[in-house]
Amino acid sequence: MKLAVYSAQPYDRRFLDEARQNFAAGGIDAVYFSDALTLDTIPLAQGCEAVCVFVNDQLDAGVLAALHASGVRAVLLRCAGFNNVDLQTGHALGLFMARVPAYAPEAVAEHALAMVMTLNRHTHRAYARVREGNFALDGLLGMTLHGKTVGIVGAGQIGAAAARIFHGLGCEVLISDPMPLPQLAALARHVPLDELLASADIVSLHCPLMDSTRHMINAASLARMKPGAMLVNTSRGGLIDTAAVIEALKSRQLGALAIDVYEQEASLFFHDHSSDIIADDVFQRLLTFPNVLVTGHQGFFTIEAMREIASVTFDNLACYIQHRPCPNLLPAGIAATTAAPTPAAAPANTEAASIAPKK
Repeated sequence: MKLAVYSAQPYDRRFLDEARQNFAAGGIDAVYFSDALTLDTIPLAQGCEAVCVFVNDQLDAGVLAALHASGVRAVLLRCAGFNNVDLQTGHALGLFMARVPAYAPEAVAEHALAMVMTLNRHTHRAYARVREGNFALDGLLGMTLHGKTVGIVGAGQIGAAAARIFHGLGCEVLISDPMPLPQLAALARHVPLDELLASADIVSLHCPLMDSTRHMINAASLARMKPGAMLVNTSRGGLIDTAAVIEALKSRQLGALAIDVYEQEASLFFHDHSSDIIADDVFQRLLTFPNVLVTGHQGFFTIEAMREIASVTFDNLACYIQHRPCPNLLPAGIAATTAAPTPAAAPANTEAASIAPKK
């Protein structure tokens, strides 16, 4: 079988090839493309029965239909989120579509902590100063996290890991999630979102992106936040209305912002633009604030997580090849007319189910 891997960086090839060598089914010829999957790049998958994609690849109705017409029958997401997939079309076409629902959730949670610590204690600015021989402390004043209130919005596996981490630092942890979470009762207090926003010194987002969560951080929710609080997003860029966040930063209602994701990141992240002119004025405006920290969607980027992503991706492919139940199938679209070509019903989306209201 031939597998086309889109949005492939050198590190993707390293870990996918490692997993492919250990692949019990064998006989997989993987071809790697740095290009993202779009209508224009579908011809790259000519002769491939399966494609492997990432967070910013396009999997709308047109792309899925064209992939199917070209002979593709399996779509493997090497990520947890699937907001870029037209589920209804994919299932109607009978495509096998599977994801990696959880991979070293501590990796993303630890990155959220790293961003909080960096922004709070200004270590990125201190590093640059010291290298220039400037050892002045003015402008580097932070706060002690012990005893502060941290709000976790969305308590799937990553959110739960973040709750454990911040509880371990001696923070009071609040969780907002539609699902009851008795397993976290010893670590955190379950509260409505409005109470969390009003009480938390730090708000950390750990939600999937769907209609019910898109722009959940907007002008109204920012106004309900504790003045001067820090907002952290390591989930999906679309959770935040960036224009509203900029206004909140300008008015000092929002004290600091740390983001590893950005709503319009597809044309920016995972590539070197150091010699380019970045035409995104909103993104450029964000970078002008001294109390804003941006990283390029690297929360998942640890050795352990990359190995797990690659391993589960090939396990999913084995399910497709061997026509056996796959625990990681994408949930069926609302009006899907055909099931994926395995006998298993699609499982519930555990991350999404833990935060999104029931449909």
